[in-house]
Amino acid sequence: MRTFYIETFGCQMNVHDSEKVIGTLNQQGYSQVETPEEAELVLYNTCSIRDKAEQKVFHRLDQFKKAAGKNGKVYGVLGCVAQQEGERIFDRAPHVSLVVGSASYTKLPELLVQIESGERRVTGLSLDTEDTFETAYTRRDNPNKAYITIIEGCDKACAYCVVPMTRGPERSRTSESVLEEARKIAADGYTEIQLLGQNVNSYRDPSPAGMNFAQLMNAVGQVPCLRRVRFTTSHPRAFTKDIIDAMDENPVLCNHVHLPVQSGSDRVLHAMQRLYTRDEYLRRIEWMKNSRRNIAITTDIIVGFCGETDEDFEQTLRLIEEVEYDSMFSFKYSQRPNTPALGLTEHVPEEEKSRRLTILQEKQRGIQMRRNAEYIGERHEVMVEYFNQATGQWVGRTAQNKTLNFTLGEGMAEPRAGEYRDVVVTRSGPNSLAGEAVRV
Repeated sequence: MRTFYIETFGCQMNVHDSEKVIGTLNQQGYSQVETPEEAELVLYNTCSIRDKAEQKVFHRLDQFKKAAGKNGKVYGVLGCVAQQEGERIFDRAPHVSLVVGSASYTKLPELLVQIESGERRVTGLSLDTEDTFETAYTRRDNPNKAYITIIEGCDKACAYCVVPMTRGPERSRTSESVLEEARKIAADGYTEIQLLGQNVNSYRDPSPAGMNFAQLMNAVGQVPCLRRVRFTTSHPRAFTKDIIDAMDENPVLCNHVHLPVQSGSDRVLHAMQRLYTRDEYLRRIEWMKNSRRNIAITTDIIVGFCGETDEDFEQTLRLIEEVEYDSMFSFKYSQRPNTPALGLTEHVPEEEKSRRLTILQEKQRGIQMRRNAEYIGERHEVMVEYFNQATGQWVGRTAQNKTLNFTLGEGMAEPRAGEYRDVVVTRSGPNSLAGEAVRV
């Protein structure tokens, strides 16, 4: 059992977790392959934030059910669904032998030894805080941008969310361990770092240095050779003005904030147990709009939460018109196991959720068309990601996390992925910008 395949569902946290798993397995002598058919060990790193994501995992497992037992493969479920469902996964997918939550990846080598010795069902479901940040090996997939987890878990207990159960309580790394990893990443040639956590701005340094999130972010932004530092995700309750102050003072800190609002209605926010009001949220938006830099603001919105009325939904529409988000992730509410919202009874019909989602997305599309058109004529630095053969354009990303597709000026050398180029924006659409690279 020395070849493995891993497929990742969900957020950047899961992507980075898979990098840790890959690094750990490589260190143990395993080789990664491109398809599950080639692998002796098949792993699915899962997301359970919405019912659709969870069902996708079990659908994928069902696809291999007939082959299981005939091919000698070992199947494992990692991540949030593993932590949420635990040993029930063995009943639902009997061909699965390994169920491991995100806090137990350091134990993978010993868990695999148990399987090799003949054990049929092996689990690693501890949320032990001492092991969370101990993964020593990380195989980074991107040679130019790197993730660093600074905080795990969540204490906020939003009514719809499974994260407190699947990721455990909030626990932060020491600032020195974060800075040590950032310095190593920069020394290895990376120029962009993204700080990760379920609630990054809840970070509290457990060491005597006692840094808060803004101080840690600023310290990472002073590591030599780094050109960009990003972070995700924020919770409005813990989002403080010193974060914006740090972004104003340190140009290495990218001028983009993802601040999920979920609803524009105080009544719905209270039912969601979000711990802030519409006005408190808008105060944070005002900090960003008053910044010396042009900060791109993005968000998450859930439509059709229990008891959401037409007026509640209209308040959400008015909110997005007032804020004018640069982009938005929007979803229909779906019930999740072991969440407080399971006790709520005023359910919005599925067809009404779909109607509201369509209206919301159409309105946001119009906002993005207007917002992106304002960039025409401006000059922006992009990190080059790849060349798109279909369009004949290079694809880059600005500090504001906007995709900027560009062509080269006459006589300009072709860039490599990871290089930085200045681009003048000449056209815009709802989801991206286009332009031409210019000489510095």
